[in-house]
Amino acid sequence: MIRLLLVDDQPLFRQGLAALLALESDLEIVGQANDGQAAISLAAQLQPDVLLMDVRMPMCDGVRATQDIHQRFPWIRILVLTTFDQDDYIWKSLQAGALGYLLKSTPAPQLATAIRTLHQGYCQLGPTIAPKVIAQLNAPAITKSDEQYCLTERERGILQELAMGKSNREIAQTLYLTEGTVKNYVSQVLNRLGMRDRTQAAPWAKQYLQP
Repeated sequence: MIRLLLVDDQPLFRQGLAALLALESDLEIVGQANDGQAAISLAAQLQPDVLLMDVRMPMCDGVRATQDIHQRFPWIRILVLTTFDQDDYIWKSLQAGALGYLLKSTPAPQLATAIRTLHQGYCQLGPTIAPKVIAQLNAPAITKSDEQYCLTERERGILQELAMGKSNREIAQTLYLTEGTVKNYVSQVLNRLGMRDRTQAAPWAKQYLQP
């Protein structure tokens, strides 16, 4: 069972969303909050698996709340669900620790699937959001080829698997390594590339390392 905390300052939307998601047998709504400050308190109290976060809210917005919750409880997966698709909101939310960004227009079945995927540790970006993220990643600082970063054959292999959306455990099984070894390689490569997490690394690897 995936335990969800819903955060949105529009009660009607929040309640409607809760009703729709409650129809899914593997999803459980454990709490609702109407602003970022309440989200922080409830996240500490309820320890949900996945948190659906709006962006614009009174008292404490979604970006600040995401950053606070991610720093204190990094195991809680945060999915931004909002009507705003501005680049600034998207980028700041992902930098704050959100693992996904979807618009409220996303159909309920697709949202439920995204929650399950996010719960497994994979990022989720809406069809209009992903191009914006990739565009941000095309800054000069991160458009170098793998040769310029002196990546080893092993590091390139791990990045290629990461680009396919595989978890550390799945990469370890594919390459016959321990999960801890893969984790160390991923951290090492991210530092070398100057990237924050696999959300940034995956598009880069797809562009430069995929055949």
